[in-house]
Amino acid sequence: MPKMKTNSGAKKRFALTGSGKIKRKHAFKSHILTKKTKKQKRNLTHTGLVVSVDVNSVKQMLCMK
Repeated sequence: MPKMKTNSGAKKRFALTGSGKIKRKHAFKSHILTKKTKKQKRNLTHTGLVVSVDVNSVKQMLCMK
């Protein structure tokens, strides 16, 4: 059986933490920032964690499962 290929888009967007959780960035922070408030932009800066429902699919894209 051939090797599994890692999803190229996923490896650029997700990172593992030390405890094995998956980090992600927030959307809506790349352009059209003039109409967004300072508070909204500041809160989008921080990284988040992938929701438990999506963890299995992200791990499959990263060939971790």
